[in-house]
Amino acid sequence: MPADPHAPRHHVRPPANWANDPNGPFRWRGRYHLFYQHNPYALTHTDMHWGHASSPDLARWTRHPIALTPTPGGPDEAGCWSGCVIDDAGVPTAVYTGIDHHHTGLGTICLARAADPDDESLDRWKPLPEPVVAAPPDGLETTMFRDPFVFSHTGRRWALVGAGHADGTPSVLLYDCEDLTSWRFAGILLDGRHPVAADAFGDKAVGWECPQLFETARGDRVLAVALWDGDPRTTGYLAGSLEPDDAGGLTFAPRTGGRLDHGRDFYAPAVLQDHATGRALLWGWSWESRTPQEIERAGWAGVLTSPRVVDLHPDGTLHTAPAQELELLRAAAPFVTAPVPTPLPDAYDLRITARTRITASLLRAASGAGLTLCLDPAAGTVTLDRSGWPRERSDGAAPLVLPAGPLGASELEVRVLVDGSLLEVFAGDRAVATERFYRRPDDVSELTVTDDTVGGADLGDRAEVTGWALVPPTND
Repeated sequence: MPADPHAPRHHVRPPANWANDPNGPFRWRGRYHLFYQHNPYALTHTDMHWGHASSPDLARWTRHPIALTPTPGGPDEAGCWSGCVIDDAGVPTAVYTGIDHHHTGLGTICLARAADPDDESLDRWKPLPEPVVAAPPDGLETTMFRDPFVFSHTGRRWALVGAGHADGTPSVLLYDCEDLTSWRFAGILLDGRHPVAADAFGDKAVGWECPQLFETARGDRVLAVALWDGDPRTTGYLAGSLEPDDAGGLTFAPRTGGRLDHGRDFYAPAVLQDHATGRALLWGWSWESRTPQEIERAGWAGVLTSPRVVDLHPDGTLHTAPAQELELLRAAAPFVTAPVPTPLPDAYDLRITARTRITASLLRAASGAGLTLCLDPAAGTVTLDRSGWPRERSDGAAPLVLPAGPLGASELEVRVLVDGSLLEVFAGDRAVATERFYRRPDDVSELTVTDDTVGGADLGDRAEVTGWALVPPTND
């Protein structure tokens, strides 16, 4: 089968078949490990295993053998679903959702330990035969229960679990798991009735999946969730603090919130609190937006995004930027250094700075429609126009306006990462949008930049453009 031109080459994904949620980003003995949901046998979200890749630098990834496999007759017999990986007294331990053939949305919490902690590859894992949490707590009318995330606070170990309830309220449940083999339900950390959460997310989600919690440089806490309404929908974040409650547990007190990613093709965040570098790193799953027939011909589905450094701005809004290590993928010399018409390679890293309102076109259809970015420093926005590439579902082909800076700024910067069909647009450090675009045979991939204020005259010093091709990967 010929290589699929739409396949990302520099992002984590299996060589074939299905992939979805990133799981358990983990740093072990100086190397980054990243796991992900994977069906090695089909292009469907069934029979979930954990795929595995690792990297010394977040840029070049090596594929490993499958890490977790369903155990016949075990609590994960129908799938090893999402979770995290932690260091438990020197033993890397996967904490994950196990489902059986009758789960109906309710998982169990399972553990698997590295078979040999001294083996830096982490290629072999040994699941515990019994779950540490066999069912959701009584009395909460829980209809969704999955995706454990373990963290530490004031010297004690806790875990979050994503949940939904019969009345349509989403929530994050809290467990005390100081002893990782003995968990105690400690209450509801937060639910969708909180006014800050309701304002940030709306009322469409009936469950919060993949809860993740990280600490910022200033000591604030950020809770990231995937918003589930019967199908994957979108993602959001809430910034605030952890507070003790009267029962010896914790609650989350949110102050601000918003979209974690503004695009149509991002879900299931996974966070690594990278203490070695003092930052929080985030990945997500980008699904396919082409037809089932096209996916079947391609033989693969699903890719993980680039790693992003996430923090908060002083006003409580999300700070998000590509990990600096991604610059290691740049070719030695840029392919463009000025805002002039330039053919674009299949994979590139593009930086555009505007000091006036400009439009940059990345892709042009035979109809004349363009995939464009309008940078407007005065408005503090970057607008992505994707209307020339409609989808079968009417799920947001209208122009997407991203907050990128304060009103009346003197300049505005956007970073564009493209790898095959995967597009990641970073509007300053204020917002990111993940989108998938599959070039048609008559589409033209070319960069053009025009000044919107003077009818396309020479841009002079009002815009700067630098772009690098992404170098071929050193491994397949």
